[in-house]
Amino acid sequence: MCKRRHMRMKEIMQYINRESFLHRMNPLSKIAAVTGIIALSVLTTNPVFLAVMVFGIFLASLIAGLQQELLKQVKLLVFLSISLILLTVFTLRSGETVGYLIPAGTFTAGGFVPITTGALDFGTVLSLRFFAMLFAFQLLVVTTKPSDLMKALLAIHVPVDYVLMFVIALRFIPSLQVEGQRIHEAQLARGYNPGTGLRGKIMSVKPILVPLVANSLGRTQVLGLTMDMRGYRSRQSVEKKLTWNKTDVAAIGCVAVMGLGVVLGGLM
Repeated sequence: MCKRRHMRMKEIMQYINRESFLHRMNPLSKIAAVTGIIALSVLTTNPVFLAVMVFGIFLASLIAGLQQELLKQVKLLVFLSISLILLTVFTLRSGETVGYLIPAGTFTAGGFVPITTGALDFGTVLSLRFFAMLFAFQLLVVTTKPSDLMKALLAIHVPVDYVLMFVIALRFIPSLQVEGQRIHEAQLARGYNPGTGLRGKIMSVKPILVPLVANSLGRTQVLGLTMDMRGYRSRQSVEKKLTWNKTDVAAIGCVAVMGLGVVLGGLM
């Protein structure tokens, strides 16, 4: 059972070797499409447009057979969405009042913390923005080889130091998750019992975080020395040419059409 859990964790934010139209796309076009989606998500405040965009991204993952990778993030996004909506309810008062977070008669004769249509709309927009951006970025990572992603970033003249930091960070996210899980299981095997509830969860973080950070710093030092010894900063790598196909043109065209719709259609 532990092995199965580790295998699932290794798949998070990692390239999945599969044949699909997203895998065959040029990484440059995928980066351009994701950048466009992020820009549109920030610029527009129309929840219908954002919902259509999220549905379109999920439909693309469904055609590519990668919908499970996006569904893994739904639990986190739902929690984030609820938090954002509650935050806007507490901080934003605009539009009509549709109810109260604390109903009338609980503590006071009238309701407490009014829920307004403006707060609900703004919270929904923020939630859909995170859905669109995370889904798009997740598809970019799981469908692009790290080597191809590095070539694409270098092709658009991103400094090599930033490229290496980005690619290495993506590579070590699942490794840190697996190592954190192993440290947690080792602590439990030694009889460590932080307790239950919120206090127990908070208390269980320290014995995991300290060795995890120490191991990560040691690994970072070894990795830096290895990179310097191999001359990554100065070497000229032989890169194969990144080719474009009809899917790349269609993807960029779709994002461009959506951007045009935002500008001309008043969806902002």
